[in-house]
Amino acid sequence: MAKWILDPAHSEIGFKVKHLMINNVKGHFKSFSSEVETQNDDFKGAKIEFSADLSSIDTGNEQRDGHLKSADFFNAEKHPKLIFTGKKFDGSTLEGDLSIAGIVKPVKLNVEFGGVAKDPWGNTKAGFTVTGKINRKDWGINWNATLETGGFLVSDEVFLTAEVQYQKQV
Repeated sequence: MAKWILDPAHSEIGFKVKHLMINNVKGHFKSFSSEVETQNDDFKGAKIEFSADLSSIDTGNEQRDGHLKSADFFNAEKHPKLIFTGKKFDGSTLEGDLSIAGIVKPVKLNVEFGGVAKDPWGNTKAGFTVTGKINRKDWGINWNATLETGGFLVSDEVFLTAEVQYQKQV
């Protein structure tokens, strides 16, 4: 059994959502962690744990970030972490449970395995690109505003993206 720890200096966890239904607004989390346990270096069947500190959300707009942390969205004071627990990984699809604001729902994510390499200091690293989409209302994140044109301010669909690099523990 090998243990891998996320390298936050070489990883990004982000999302985007339609605003005014005309363009996407992007954001990311500044503070997150993850551990993986594997039987082999292809990561199939790996045990995966991930969490992000909701107070570290950053969309480049302090007012919007404050609103996202509020009870209208993540309720970060009461539920400080977003948590993902991987249940099944077949090499290209990752299935698991996503917990947001105290609600746990299953999700499927697409994974592109970048491979395993040694860095210049002899550390074994593994890289992945993870993408997916969720409906925020499945986690009780229902706040919105109706537009004059009949649409909504914020889309229900949220696109997830992660570029992550893990370091094998010895």
